[in-house]
Amino acid sequence: MSSDAIHSHDFLGADHDRNARRTWIVIALTASMMVAEIVAGNMFGSMALVADGWHMSTHAAALLIAALAYLFARRHAADTRFSFGTGRLGDLAGFASAIVLALIALLIGWESLLRLFAPVSISFPQAIAVAVIGLVVNLVSAWILHDNHQHHGHGHHHDHDHHDHGAHEHHHGRAKGGDNNLRAAYLHVLADALTSVLAIVALVAGSQFGWTWMDPAMGIVGALVIARWSWGLIRDTGTVLVDYLPGSDQLPEAVRRAIETGDDRIADLHIWQVGPGHHAAIVSILSPTPLPPSAYKAKLAHLERLSHVTIEVEPVAV
Repeated sequence: MSSDAIHSHDFLGADHDRNARRTWIVIALTASMMVAEIVAGNMFGSMALVADGWHMSTHAAALLIAALAYLFARRHAADTRFSFGTGRLGDLAGFASAIVLALIALLIGWESLLRLFAPVSISFPQAIAVAVIGLVVNLVSAWILHDNHQHHGHGHHHDHDHHDHGAHEHHHGRAKGGDNNLRAAYLHVLADALTSVLAIVALVAGSQFGWTWMDPAMGIVGALVIARWSWGLIRDTGTVLVDYLPGSDQLPEAVRRAIETGDDRIADLHIWQVGPGHHAAIVSILSPTPLPPSAYKAKLAHLERLSHVTIEVEPVAV
């Protein structure tokens, strides 16, 4: 096999290692505050505070899964047993953490219902102080995970021919795009912050107006927030894992517009995500006047999201 036919399938995100480091930092912050809130909530009798602590625990667990996925993906990026690299391990990790979040939401909702019908005494000043600290930690974590950088691609190309089924062309590059795993963690931190705000509102209302029912009620609201976030993560990661492209995605149409000029027609087209900012495509083209693979490659070169393209050309009679 010629050296030109050997190429990398490294489809990790452009900031994979940086995002992994940021994730570990947030894990340390979140785990510390998680322990403080759960202990304080039980000491001071605040279900909303306990709910916020458990919410943070699920976030810490999800981030731990994400961090380990970053580590495994980097270590096995060159492993040829992964046909299209390890770029989608983050989506698999996100899907697993979403299932855990759904279970925790059920537990928090059930415990809150029990507290709603069997209220307990609450030490409001101490509980409020801990909840405010939790909110600050959530906001700091959100700042650490926030990513406002734009990444520009670069790449290299490899051409080789297959005699039986036409010509195939592979194009590899670093496409511009965000890390969905990190973005999901960022949104989860924002959900944590919202739960902290709900806990503070409930505790203040209880201390000022005697509305002790607000505390377990906010615990139920927090459980619903966790469940909603869990469903969104299941949906977003699941679509990647089953190679689903939303109907709103314009990439397939962009490929067709670029290729179907003159008498060339696409007979079969497959596009799927192989990593953050990276998509692969298999394009089967019918043409009465076939062009070399490099010509079709040039037509798709402006589509930065395409990091791995296989083109098959079949001549047809006019």
